[in-house]
Amino acid sequence: MQRKAIVIGATGLVGQHLVKQLSELYDTLIVIARRPPRYINASMRFYQVNDFDNLAEIFASVGVDRKTDAFSCLGTTKKQAGSDEAFRKVDYHYNVTFATLCQDKGVENFFLLSSMNADINSRFLYNRVKAETEQSIIRLDFAQLVVFRPSLLLGKHKGRPLESIGQKAFQFISPFVSESLSLHPISAKRVASAMAMSAHDIYERSKYRAEPIVKTVDIIENKQMLAMTRVKH
Repeated sequence: MQRKAIVIGATGLVGQHLVKQLSELYDTLIVIARRPPRYINASMRFYQVNDFDNLAEIFASVGVDRKTDAFSCLGTTKKQAGSDEAFRKVDYHYNVTFATLCQDKGVENFFLLSSMNADINSRFLYNRVKAETEQSIIRLDFAQLVVFRPSLLLGKHKGRPLESIGQKAFQFISPFVSESLSLHPISAKRVASAMAMSAHDIYERSKYRAEPIVKTVDIIENKQMLAMTRVKH
């Protein structure tokens, strides 16, 4: 069976690693972004969108169906977006719009990058919006929805000075910090690996499933991602 996936947020910290890993698992990888991802190969079909408000127009021509796995790594910060409203538009509206378009096409498996601190009751806008996004996509009732909640992401953050400072500080203490701690920072590459591994696991299990699909929502917390991507020496 020809495998197909679609990704938004492919040029972000996690997304740039994810597209490279997914290109090794899927026969066709659809990427919708404002600019081409750093890694491109023959399996990719890139669709440029200058404004995600026009996502539905682009989506109409990409050939998504029920056997397409959908991944979203799309996200920003208030500082990058410029205002609370602009931040919410990216992190909530665009993600939920993408998920709704996928659901309308019959997509069964959806993989969402969220945040460890997603909390509908948080006093922080970032955490509340992440939780609202999760809840709205859960209500779309995908056959398989997997939500990934990483801690501090390790990697080159453009325009995120506080996270860069946090990474530098962590470099000094990392030898003394166990990965069993839930707040342990995680590299963007390992988050991408966890997403790709989860999708592949669902695919492998589906090949031997005789009974009807049981709809599930799986929340993959930071500690679990660290465990499933740990390199054994």
